[in-house]
Amino acid sequence: MVDLEKYRGKSVLVTGADGFIGSHLAERLAELGAKVTALALYNSFDSHGWLDDVAQDVRQKMKLVRGDVRDDGFTDRLVKGHEIVFHLAALIGIPYSYDAPRSYVDTNIVGTLNMLEAARKHGVARIVHTSTSEVYGTAQRTPIDEAHPLQGQSPYSASKIGADMIAESYARSFGLPVAILRPFNTYGPRQSERAVIPTLIRQALDPRCREIRIGDLSPRRDFTFVRDTVDAFLVLGVADGAEFGIPYNAGSGKASSIGETAALIAGILSCDKAVRSDDGRFRPAHSEVRVLLADHARLTQLTGWAAGTSFASGLRETAQWWRSRLARGLVRPDSDFAR
Repeated sequence: MVDLEKYRGKSVLVTGADGFIGSHLAERLAELGAKVTALALYNSFDSHGWLDDVAQDVRQKMKLVRGDVRDDGFTDRLVKGHEIVFHLAALIGIPYSYDAPRSYVDTNIVGTLNMLEAARKHGVARIVHTSTSEVYGTAQRTPIDEAHPLQGQSPYSASKIGADMIAESYARSFGLPVAILRPFNTYGPRQSERAVIPTLIRQALDPRCREIRIGDLSPRRDFTFVRDTVDAFLVLGVADGAEFGIPYNAGSGKASSIGETAALIAGILSCDKAVRSDDGRFRPAHSEVRVLLADHARLTQLTGWAAGTSFASGLRETAQWWRSRLARGLVRPDSDFAR
């Protein structure tokens, strides 16, 4: 396994550190002794997103910055002086990508281009670009390895394919040390209700919800606990012998249908609410990805990484976080579909 002590004293930048995975990654890097710069999207609410949920003693070890990766002047100044860059900043909500596809191109493709150009200019030792399993679309074969064809089945996935190709081109054209991590469906504390597991858990726990409304119950997903996904980022960030410009899958290697996941959550929470399929939560027919199941052999062979958290254990930990949020009233005022 890769020695994560390599991060101690390193100057590390995390974009998208205000988000679900990014906040966990920045938190772990700070705990490992890295000198962390954590980028949150600029806003007027004095918020650093999920970084505000990080324990104060850990948060104080980070340099918190607000900005926008769409601004090339900003990204140039931001990247300067960092040895390792983790680029997670992106628009990720699939349903909203149907409404505002241009914004996904601007953030996910142009924003990535800006980060790559800044990394090239300032000579970073390694940049880890975040891809997604959604770029594969519905599986033509399983498990899905990195040679699987790419299919843009939503504007979101198309924008991430574009970003991946830009990253590949910078490795090939300029020798940029950019590694591409392709996480499968990550879940855990701090994930918003736009994702399926949080919306299932919130509705199961919230007494105001008389039933659990969900979209299509048949798609199958490779769910990976956030701590395991963060470990995948960390090992790829310092692994010797990493190939640049190629993707590395990070997934559990097991898939569950949405219906099976709902049943497992209901069992864990002793919930007997009816599960109703809601037409408003369906993707367009030709946009739904039917199966995602990871072949993570490439990453495992390089680093020794494998997901170590069982699905049931990860769900219990996630549910406990949601219990705490509900008890403190820290949830959206309604349980309607979050786009």
